[in-house]
Amino acid sequence: MTSRVLFGALALGGAVAFASGAQAADLRTPPPAMPAAAPVAYAPQIYNWSGFYVGGHLGGGYGASSWSDPFGGGNNNFNDWGFLGGAQVGANAQFNRLVLGLEGDFSWTNINNKGTDSIGDGLNTNVQWTSTVTGRVGAAFDRLLVYGKGGLALAEDQSTLTDFTGTSASNSLLRTGWTAGAGLEYAIDQNWSARVEYDYLGFGSQAMNFTTPALGTVSSNTSLNVQEIKAGLNFRFGGGQ
Repeated sequence: MTSRVLFGALALGGAVAFASGAQAADLRTPPPAMPAAAPVAYAPQIYNWSGFYVGGHLGGGYGASSWSDPFGGGNNNFNDWGFLGGAQVGANAQFNRLVLGLEGDFSWTNINNKGTDSIGDGLNTNVQWTSTVTGRVGAAFDRLLVYGKGGLALAEDQSTLTDFTGTSASNSLLRTGWTAGAGLEYAIDQNWSARVEYDYLGFGSQAMNFTTPALGTVSSNTSLNVQEIKAGLNFRFGGGQ
């Protein structure tokens, strides 16, 4: 009986020791590492130039006038710089890098060209405002837009002849012509963009009559060309990122 009890105690103790060792071995073995998650790639968003916009601009204009001389023949040519400022409104549609648009602008100016004819009469062309309606074609490089434009040009000028007695006669004329230009525009954020632009406005020759007591009625063909350099800001509705 005693030997059976002793044998049972030994067996129980061995089982307990084996179980404790196995549990300790399990505790010492680290769990298998979880596989690392694959990094998520985020493609950068490209700026979208589509949408309607409004804006304003400031700049300078160079006006060149030509008057036919009714007394000495030939032409009298004169030119000068002036300031300009105004507003623009337009819309763009983007197709990949291609940006197509339509824009209208209006600029007040103080371009004032002065000259004289062959007998000393004073000639003056005062450009009061210019306006254009153009189509635009551009290439977008994310936030930078490079574009060209062309279309209809309008201008109002007041032409004045002052004779040798100091008497003046004036005519106001709404001129119609063409324009072509190019520019760069950079998107500052989702809605605002800044731009610089050059435009050439060409107007044909127009006959004008001037009447003073000393000269009677004098006729002259007058033409006008304007070059404009403008810097501006636009606010875009829609588009952006």
